[in-house]
Amino acid sequence: MTDTPAIDLSPDLSKGVAAYLREQENKSLLRFLTCGSVDDGKSTLIGRLLYDTKLIFEDQLATLESDSAKHGTAGEDIDFALLVDGLEAEREQGITIDVAYRFFATNKRKFIVADTPGHEEYTRNMATGASTADLAIVLVDSRQGILRQTRRHSYIASLLGIRHIVLAVNKIDLVGYDKAVFDEHVEAYMAFAADLGFASVQAIPLSARFGDNVTQRSDRTDWYDGPSLLEHLETVPVENLYLDKPLRFPVQYVVRPNLDFRGFAGQIASGAISVGDKVTVAKSGQASTVKQIVTRDGALDTAVEGQAVTIVLEDQLEVSRGNMLVAPDARPHVADQFQAHVIWFDAEPMIPGRRYILRTETDSVSATVTTLKHSVDVNSFARIAAKALQMNEVGVCNLSTQQPIAFDAYRDNRITGNFVLIDRLTNRTVGAGMIDHPLRRAENVHWQALEINRDARAALMGQRPAVVWFTGLSGSGKSTVANNLEKLLHAKGRHTYMLDGDNVRHGLNRDLGFTDEDRVENIRRVAEVARLMADAGLIVLVSFISPFRAERRLARDMMVEGEFLEVFIDTPIEECARRDPKGLYKRAKTGEIKNFTGISSPYEAPEEPELHLLTVGTDPVELALRIEDMLAARANPKDP
Repeated sequence: MTDTPAIDLSPDLSKGVAAYLREQENKSLLRFLTCGSVDDGKSTLIGRLLYDTKLIFEDQLATLESDSAKHGTAGEDIDFALLVDGLEAEREQGITIDVAYRFFATNKRKFIVADTPGHEEYTRNMATGASTADLAIVLVDSRQGILRQTRRHSYIASLLGIRHIVLAVNKIDLVGYDKAVFDEHVEAYMAFAADLGFASVQAIPLSARFGDNVTQRSDRTDWYDGPSLLEHLETVPVENLYLDKPLRFPVQYVVRPNLDFRGFAGQIASGAISVGDKVTVAKSGQASTVKQIVTRDGALDTAVEGQAVTIVLEDQLEVSRGNMLVAPDARPHVADQFQAHVIWFDAEPMIPGRRYILRTETDSVSATVTTLKHSVDVNSFARIAAKALQMNEVGVCNLSTQQPIAFDAYRDNRITGNFVLIDRLTNRTVGAGMIDHPLRRAENVHWQALEINRDARAALMGQRPAVVWFTGLSGSGKSTVANNLEKLLHAKGRHTYMLDGDNVRHGLNRDLGFTDEDRVENIRRVAEVARLMADAGLIVLVSFISPFRAERRLARDMMVEGEFLEVFIDTPIEECARRDPKGLYKRAKTGEIKNFTGISSPYEAPEEPELHLLTVGTDPVELALRIEDMLAARANPKDP
């Protein structure tokens, strides 16, 4: 098969075992991933690499042969994909679902490879594998050429900072080792990838199944004069991209074993640090000097990017998890508003106005996507106007965090410039982001200190502020109960204001429709107004369908703890339709009204409201009295 010498993968022990082990420790490490469309041969390629580098034990080989006979798709040959596809579901379906990581080494370099899924619904898994990779092997089926997933994965690789690409034109055996086919696919890919900013693109014709050009150059592609895949992986430069960058030391935790020691533990994200260096606390701007650099193996004079250390400062500064020690003359951005590229993972779309948990390398804060500027067409890179970001789409967004965070632009530092978004209710990771830059508006807008606060305003009115949030289906009786409650409170001299869904849509929210995106913005605006009114000392009655739990949670989180009271006006939809005070249900059922809650749009009932009121057979005044009792008990709690 080959006219080149076999690669010697056996360990060189001529200098002794200790010397050999030292050499292993000092080898460079290349992290790479395989990506591309479905059935392009990603898992087979990794399995072939491990097999040809003699890194499969005899018992693994026996199991692989058995599994190939049971699940294999390579006829009587070994199906190398099964070596990587470890889940039973992957073996049965013949697809890769999860990211599989494998470690192997040759005499020249160590490798960590991530095998990622090709199916579009598993794009989030591919992004996970790409987030730490230095190089991506983009596989293309010789019979299919450049497909949508080829472009999607290449774009995401570029977005995530991968600088080196191997274009592996696989299954070259199935097109008769035809050079013209290879050249056609390479030309198409180069045209597509020209603007993605890769430092290198190495195209290799190969057959993962039969091993052509995998570890050795094949005589069946004598027209190809480039390296084999393994030769290229062993020699592609692995730049230490961040060693020459300014110091970034994210603090992961504070070490206090006793009263005499206080250190800050973490892993250096970029740059180097030495005893005696000046450092600055990113968020506070406080400065100090490095007194000690401690590791489990002893003290160091200097530590560099990638090392896990504990730093002791000369001064007792307030530094906690979520902060960074940085170079005084090159500090990161500290802001609560920024622009980012976001890859959306979740089946529920990303809708501006919703609040998520944003987690960086060390920080965790509440955050809101304030604006979706556009989504990106991964085929043409065109910017597309969008109101929501669907699963596996990429978009450019503005985000606002509850507190300022320290960060760099992702292009400058992958570690301090990335984040994930987590759903507040389900704790699912729903998106990943790469920060572009802070927003200038964040530098121009600051909180103004006010001498008259909410407590002073409330005391003048002789009441405790509250936001009573009525939620339920259209026709459930929300406004009726809220109206009766306001009359009861007004009679007792309470200062109130009622925000009703229909009334607000005549003014503040007249520009909004009834799509999911507009409903979210509708509630966000109302919640902001309710917060200001509560800050003025009022008891605010909010009567809105507010169908989504996420938005009601957002409203609750805006208020002072204990001042938000959710009241679920629970009326069966059949009863609401029977009442139908505005004729809306009749029109919704005929299709005249789109996105109508309970008919063509969902309603997510509260799970733990402060009050759950059943309206059928109950007088609205009686229900209002129950709410008034709750407010009175809350304003004058009994002594224990």
